[in-house]
Amino acid sequence: MLTHIDLAERLRAAYGGVMIEPLRDGLAPNDIDGAYKVQQINTDYWRNLGRKIVGHKIGLTSIAVQQQLGVDQPDFGVLFDDMHIEDGGQVPLKALIQPKAEVEIALVLGNDVPDDDCTIEGIFKAADYAVCAIEIVDSRIRDWHITFADTVADNGSSGLFVLGQERKKLEGLDLYSCGMVLECNDNIASLGTGAACLGHPLKAAAWLAQTLVGRHQGLRAGDIIMTGALGPMIALTPGDRITAKIGGLGQCNFSYEGFK
Repeated sequence: MLTHIDLAERLRAAYGGVMIEPLRDGLAPNDIDGAYKVQQINTDYWRNLGRKIVGHKIGLTSIAVQQQLGVDQPDFGVLFDDMHIEDGGQVPLKALIQPKAEVEIALVLGNDVPDDDCTIEGIFKAADYAVCAIEIVDSRIRDWHITFADTVADNGSSGLFVLGQERKKLEGLDLYSCGMVLECNDNIASLGTGAACLGHPLKAAAWLAQTLVGRHQGLRAGDIIMTGALGPMIALTPGDRITAKIGGLGQCNFSYEGFK
C-alpha cells in the first residue's frame, strides 16, 4: 500500500503530461480524509515553491456532473494564481491533459467569512461581487476513471479558470433562477441554471465555508470562490472557442489552442 506522500508525488509527476492510473493502491474510493491529506501535501509543496493561493473551487455541486462522474457529494480544491486565464485569452495545448469546461458563478469576497457565520447570509454579507466564470477542469487520472477520492486528491480535478469582466453586486441579483448557456464554436453545448449548483450558489459557498472551518481553515477577504457547475461539462478539442453566458452576470470566453 502506497503512502499519502507517494500518491502526492505520483500526481505531481503527472503534470508533465503523462496520465496515471487511479489511486486504488493507496486510497479507497471513499477515503475522504486520506484524499484531502494527499491534496494538502501537494498544496503545501506548491506553496513552498512560490505559488500563491487566491481562493477555492467547489466541485461536483451539479447533479448532472455528479451523474457524469458517478459521485454523490461536493468536494473542494485550491485555486492558485497561475491557474487564472484572462477573459478572452488562449489556453495552450501543453497546459492541459484531458480538459473539460463548465460554467460557474464565481464570488469574490470583500470581507472574511466569520467562522461562526458560515451561512448563506454570512456569504452574502462577505461577498464583494459575483462574475460569470468558466472552470476548465482536468484530471491526471487516465480517461477520467475517477472515484471521489481520486478527484479530491487531484485538487478537485483542477485545471484553469476564467473570470468575466462584469462585476455584479449581490443585492438584487438572481443567482437561483438565472439561466446559463455554454457555447462551443458558436453552438449551444450545455444549458443550466443557478439552482443546479447545490440548490443555490450561495448554499454551495456556505458548504465550503463550513467544511473549511471543520479543517481549521477559512474564507478570507480577497478570496475567489468558484461555486460549482450550473450544468453539464463538455470535453474540449484543440481549436475550440468557448463562451459562457449567465443571465444578469454577462459572459466570458477563451479559446483552446489549435493543432500545430
